[in-house]
Formats: sequence, structure tokens, C-alpha cells
Amino acid sequence: MEGVIVLMFSQVIIKIVGLIYKLYLTNKEGFGDRGNAIYGGAFQIYSLFLTISSIGVPNAISKLVSSKVAIGDNKGAYRIFKIAFAMFGLLGFIGSSILFFGADYIANVYLQIPEAEITILALAPSVFFVSIASVLRGYFNGRESLSVTANSQSLEQIFKTILTVCIVEQIAAISSCNTVLMAGAATLATTLSTLFSLLYLYRYFIKRKKEVWQEVILSTKYKKDSVMKTIKKILAVSIPIALCALFSATTKTIDALTVVRILKEFISEQEATLQYGILSGKIDTLITLPFSFNIAFSTALVPTISAEIAKRNINVAKRRIEFSILVTILIGLPCTLYMSLFSNQILNLLFPNASSGWEMLALSSWTIIFVVLTQTINGALQGLGKVNVPVIAFGFGAVIKLAFNILLIPIIGVKGAIISSIISHILSFIICFISLKRNLDISFGINKFLIKPLIASIIMVGCSYIVYNRLYLFVPQNILLICSLLIGTIIYVVVILGLKILSQEEIFMIPYGQKLYKRFRKV
Repeated sequence: MEGVIVLMFSQVIIKIVGLIYKLYLTNKEGFGDRGNAIYGGAFQIYSLFLTISSIGVPNAISKLVSSKVAIGDNKGAYRIFKIAFAMFGLLGFIGSSILFFGADYIANVYLQIPEAEITILALAPSVFFVSIASVLRGYFNGRESLSVTANSQSLEQIFKTILTVCIVEQIAAISSCNTVLMAGAATLATTLSTLFSLLYLYRYFIKRKKEVWQEVILSTKYKKDSVMKTIKKILAVSIPIALCALFSATTKTIDALTVVRILKEFISEQEATLQYGILSGKIDTLITLPFSFNIAFSTALVPTISAEIAKRNINVAKRRIEFSILVTILIGLPCTLYMSLFSNQILNLLFPNASSGWEMLALSSWTIIFVVLTQTINGALQGLGKVNVPVIAFGFGAVIKLAFNILLIPIIGVKGAIISSIISHILSFIICFISLKRNLDISFGINKFLIKPLIASIIMVGCSYIVYNRLYLFVPQNILLICSLLIGTIIYVVVILGLKILSQEEIFMIPYGQKLYKRFRKV
């Protein structure tokens, strides 16, 4: 839980800082929804390449390294790291090259947004930087040094935000707020920030190299595998995880490839681009906030469960998975309900100069609970070695997503893409949940895992709504929205404790849990 909280705190920082630059860009004169469409389309293609070359790497490396470290084979863990470093460095370089030299073709043929070519060119080098950084993060995660990953990601986002504002302002002044050049400038800031993150990780590795090498020398159970055997082990874990991430990211890529293409047959190309800009620039940004907070559980579960399985501590693994899923529900449910009910107010608060799209946000919010649950369950399945299940789940979800996009977008417009995403995520969740139940005898009581969290979430959102409506005429809307959320959150925590959703043992899992439990018990 210490690792989870460190990662979660870093994700809060990352998303708050990331939201700042997204708000800045969307509200910037000359950027708006059109700029978001150019930026978002290029970024989805970049994410696709990133997924292939690096997304599965941290979890794959952390799983293999933690399994070795758990049995005292530090030398074997370090050997896995060295081979992975060379392999994924080469793969990242190839990905960057394809993206750089194919930018014109991708922008004009696949995206059908010719203006996105510059943004793709600016993003291309970061595929290589992130591939190398991912191996370093995976190695540190496997050694349970989760704070390193958290710090590198936080610094990357802070650096990205600062650079985005500085570079875009300069380009805006020089080009008289040219949308295409500003979008390219924003993506250039992303590339520079990934380089900064890589340098931070490399510097940390150099500082710890003596300590790591000492552990390697004192390794007690080293069993040397050939390079090819080690590569096969890495690929056996990383390919399914990468495919899982690829199919997961494909839902957004499908939107990038289909929304504008289909919509412009019924409305003007400019309006179709604006609709996609709202979806990719504002709605997706807000919907992914809870995903980012919850990803700490899936990241921490992989090495933790792998280590416990290696030591044959099945009961410990089961308790940690149950607890992680329960907390995921407690995070996801109120986020879903709150974002659905206050969608219009949230957009007015964050995007005062471009606040359209509240209906899209209200509808999209229903993906949150299914996505966060699938995230956590996937972390558990990967830790258990069932890496192929998420691939099947997300692959099936991607096919359903594409089919329903083609079917629904011509009928109900951009909302068809949102409904298809909801259906896709529900089906992926069902497949992963059934697999977890079959592979590990985990008890999910309906009362504890569904009814009580739902009651607590409804009370929280209901109290926030009452506060907002009672004081609507007396307090400025933006201040009132924030205050109602804070009041609702406090009530939510009290209701969770009052309903005894978390047991004494589960509270003790939280850092300082024993002290908190004593104080709460007195109250």
C-alpha cells in the first residue's frame, strides 16, 4: 500500500498538472477544439507505436525481476534488465523511425487530417526515449522501488506542462496563433519532457549501480539462462501485456480513424473535426482522470502478486487482490456518478472558452467504473501469469468497438462512438472477471463489493447535488462546484466508515492504518 499510495499521489500530480496544460491549450486563442483534433489524432497514432514498443515493458520486466528477487536470484534479475534494455532500445528506435519517415502518409491517409503531419514528426523521437525509460521503470518496480517510477512520471509531466506553455506562447507570437504550428509545438514539448524523464531515471540508476552490483555479487540462487532463452521469457510476458495495452488503446485509435471519416459524410468536414476535437481533447482527458489514479493498483499488483506466487503465499495474494478490487470500486463508483451528474458544470469550470460537449461527458462517464475494475483485475491476472486473458478480452472489445462505431455513428453521430466504448469495456470486464474467479478462489460478497459502495456513492453525490442546488443563487458556480465536491467527499469517507465497508485488517493495510483505526473507532 505504501507503493500504491506513492504511485497514486504521483498520478494525482501528473493529472492535475496535465489538466493545466490541456486547459491552457483548449482555451488558447487559435487552438480550441480544432487544435485538439490535430493534436489528439496525432497523439493516438503515437500512442499506438508507443504501445507496441514500450507500454507492456514495465509490467513485464517488473514481473520477471520480482520473481527472481523473491528467491534471491539478484544476478538473474540484473541479466534480464540488461537484455531487455538492448532489445527494447532497438525496438523503440525502429518505432521512432517509422513514425518520423511515415508522418506524411499517416496524417493524410490514415487520419485524414493533413495538418497532423507536423505533430507526428515532433512526437516521433519520444517513442525511443520512452522505450528505454520503460525498461528502467520496470526494473525498479520489480525491486519494489515504486517511488522512482512515480518521481520520473511526475517530473516528466511538470516539465511537459512548463515547456508546452513556453513553446506554444513563442510559436503563437511568431505565427499569429497558427493552429497547426501550435499543435506541433505542444507535441515537441512532449518529446523533450520524455527525454528529461529518461535522463532522471538514468542518473538514479548510476547512483544506485554500486548497491545493485553488490546484490548481484551476493546472489545466492543464480541460474544462468542463454540470451535467447531470456529474450523468449521477456517476450512471453511482454508481448501479451503489450497486446493487451494495444487493444485497450485501440478503442481511442478506432475513434481517431473512424469518427471524422464517417461524420464528414453527413456533416461538413470542419464540423466533423470539431466534434472529434471535443471527444478527444476534453471528454477523453476528463474520463481518464480516475483511470490514472487507479493505475497505481494494477502497477503495484504485478510484482507483488508475482513475488507472493513465487514464494507460494496464495492466501496473501488473494487478500491483496480482494482489497485492491474493493478500493477500486470505492474510487470508480463515485467518479462515475459525480461526472455524469455534474458534466455541464465541470466543462464550464474547466473550459470556459470552449465548454460544449456536456452530453458526451455525461454519457462517457459510465465507462469509468468498468475500466478501473478491468485495470486492477488485469494487474492481478498478469501477476498470476495469466497474461493472455487480458489480450483476449481487449481484442474482443476492440472488434466490438469497431463494429458498433461503424453501425452507430451514422445513426446518432459522435455519441455512437461513446456508446460503443461503453459496450466494449463492459464485455472486456466480464471476460477478465470470470477468468480471475476461475483461476483464484476469491470471494466477492455482493453486500460488501456492490450494495454498500453503491449506497455510499449515491449518498455522496446526492449530498453534493443538494448543496449545489441550495446555494446556487448565493455562491459563484465554480466555487460552489468545488465546495460541493469537497463536502460530498468528506461525507463519503464518513459513510464508508459507518457502513464498515473496510474491515479492520484492510484498514491496517493502509500506511498508518492502525493509528487511523484507533482514532476512527473513538469517533
